[in-house]
Amino acid sequence: MARVAVLGAGLGGVIMAYELRDILGPQHEIAVVNKGSKYSFVPSNPWVAVGWRDREAIEADLVPVFAKRDIRLHAQGAARLHPAENRIELTDGTSVAYDYLVVATGPDLAFDEIEGLGPDGHTQSICHVDHALMAKQAFDRLVKAPGPVIIGAAQGASCYGPAYEFAFVLDKALRDAKVRDRVPMTFVTAEPYVGHLGLDGVGDTKTLLESEMRQHHVKWICNAKIDRVEAGRMLVSELTDDGALKTSHELPFAFSMILPAFRGVPAVRGIDGLTNPRGFILADKHQRNPTFRNVFSVGVCVAIPPVGKTAVPVGVPKTGFMIESMVTATAHNIARLIEGREPDAEATWNAVCLADFGDGGVAFVAQPQIPPRNVNWSSSGRWVHAAKIGFERYFLRKIRIGKSEPFYERLALQALGIDKLKAIKIEEEA
Repeated sequence: MARVAVLGAGLGGVIMAYELRDILGPQHEIAVVNKGSKYSFVPSNPWVAVGWRDREAIEADLVPVFAKRDIRLHAQGAARLHPAENRIELTDGTSVAYDYLVVATGPDLAFDEIEGLGPDGHTQSICHVDHALMAKQAFDRLVKAPGPVIIGAAQGASCYGPAYEFAFVLDKALRDAKVRDRVPMTFVTAEPYVGHLGLDGVGDTKTLLESEMRQHHVKWICNAKIDRVEAGRMLVSELTDDGALKTSHELPFAFSMILPAFRGVPAVRGIDGLTNPRGFILADKHQRNPTFRNVFSVGVCVAIPPVGKTAVPVGVPKTGFMIESMVTATAHNIARLIEGREPDAEATWNAVCLADFGDGGVAFVAQPQIPPRNVNWSSSGRWVHAAKIGFERYFLRKIRIGKSEPFYERLALQALGIDKLKAIKIEEEA
């Protein structure tokens, strides 16, 4: 019997556990270490922040579904990973031993790297449902006392789509509240241009998003380095493309939501051979760590270099389909190791994204995610909003029933070029 542990129960961790159970069958042990027992659908957080969703609508209780799938949950959370000892130290002093490990922690939110940033400072966040609920309280205050708004992503951020989403969702919510005319809005981003997205653009995202910004009366500042945030005021240095100071801005605000830079979580950060200087997990083309060969990683915690040099640090996003691809490849590769064979599956790292704007949106497909690409497509329209709602319902159902859905899994397998995984046993719904 092999002991397989998954560290983290977010988007990547939960589906990792499900796919491992599918491919490994009941004879192997699967354990998940996570702080808490609830799964939260992070892409819905912009809707939570304006009151279009509540916590219960976007969460799933993992206790009953994990029990049904014979997946052991350690909800204490991890204090420290000890990869040389093949164990995870938990916050209560106990440990989980493993033969194979998948790190799926997601990121640590580096609000502290900018003075005054974050929910403990002067800006809001939509990175966690708790933050989104705090942002909803600030949104309610904004509706009662309208004033300037700043939305965006700080230097070093690697997730730009949600910032654009929230800017337009907020615009729609303020229009519904009949106060948008009293809320000047500025988008502040480390990107060198609107629509860069950490990917050097996808299709015509630059033109599409600039057009949306103009139509919704949103001004923007690119190549922006946030120096510090004070109560009601943000100090921003706008740089030229070669990194020189172009303009200094003092931006007043009554409400601000800024996505922070990401880094590895404390439980793994600073482990020699496992992580890069930012604490992200080093992985080869099979999602396998080069030093600790029984450790794999999926999702936002994986180290990926930026697509090119920029005046302000800009990270690379890890989108949902890309994470699904990592998960499927990793499950396949761990199964091969247990059978005494070497890993051979590689994640595609394609990007398929739906950016909802409240009553419209932008969709893009990048294959592969890092240019040059075979597919480089983007489009906009009301259909994107409907598609995002449909995907939210689909994915939450997938989490709540505890299965890797056959249709979506087949897409991932096809993308990976795996014709058949003999060990997978998928029980079709009655």
